[in-house]
Amino acid sequence: MYQENIERLHKEIAASTANNAEELEAYRMRFINKKGVVGDLFAAMKEVPNEQKKEYGLQVNAVKQAAEAKFQELIEGVNSGTKDNKRLGIDLTLPATTLPVGGIHPLTATRQRIIEIFERIGFNLSEGPEIEDDWHNFTALNFPENHPAREMQDTFFIEKKPDIALRTHTSSVQVRVMENQKPPIRTLSPGRVFRNEAISARAHCIFHQVEGLYVDRNVGFSDLKQTLYHFAKEMFGKSTKVRFRPSYFPFTEPSAEIDISCQLCGGKGCNVCKGTGWVEIGGSGMVDSNVLENCGIDPDEFTGFAFGMGIERIAMLKYQIKDLRLFTENDIRFLKQFKPLL
Repeated sequence: MYQENIERLHKEIAASTANNAEELEAYRMRFINKKGVVGDLFAAMKEVPNEQKKEYGLQVNAVKQAAEAKFQELIEGVNSGTKDNKRLGIDLTLPATTLPVGGIHPLTATRQRIIEIFERIGFNLSEGPEIEDDWHNFTALNFPENHPAREMQDTFFIEKKPDIALRTHTSSVQVRVMENQKPPIRTLSPGRVFRNEAISARAHCIFHQVEGLYVDRNVGFSDLKQTLYHFAKEMFGKSTKVRFRPSYFPFTEPSAEIDISCQLCGGKGCNVCKGTGWVEIGGSGMVDSNVLENCGIDPDEFTGFAFGMGIERIAMLKYQIKDLRLFTENDIRFLKQFKPLL
């Protein structure tokens, strides 16, 4: 019976491996230590019949010599691997090298900042579908049937469905909010919009907007102005100036364009602001009474203001980016500049 045990140990010793000091020590404790398996074989000598002791002793010694020879072989192997690592400049005790960490896309960072500013003054977020029907995208917002926004050259219509289109603004979300919520309403609607425009350094057929809406009793134009003054100074700095220019939008009356002092020249005049010292960032106005009626809100009891701006335009001014196409080209050289936004 001891013969089978000795043969098994020979096979186990021959198959043993050690890749590091811990595995080498485990081998030593099993085969070299006096309390290991070889030591157990010597201790069993007293149970072997006298006539077999000589043969048994020779075989146990052979196991011991094989174990010691294998141990030296394993020591050389582990030491050789350590030397190779040192020669290659590898220190396996050091922590692993971390992979490069990416940054937040400038549009995402700008969107988050805009939301943060308006949330602090009571605006909540609302979202809606990017594929809209004629009612929510045009009719409810007081767009006349002959308005150019309804034409194919300005809007992406769904084939075979002339009353379904990709939304041209996030004002459609505001319509849905007013249809399903009673005043007071104070909501912000960021999202992607689509317009059939040629792609250039200052225009794109897919871009992002954020629109705000406030409807309640006794809301006036002064409330709109103070809200946008607060936003401009929080977004661009306390020294930023804001002005309003009369304009026209189908869904607001009166309406105004929003300008801020140019961030590149400090209002002194440059090629970006065309020498005027002012840059447009969006449109605004008091919600037209027809829009309130279309959404089931009594215009004799409630008034409201709305505003909208392009997130790309805000990001270009904030980070002094002069080409709109950089936002969608995924050029790693451009995106790496925004790592500090993490």
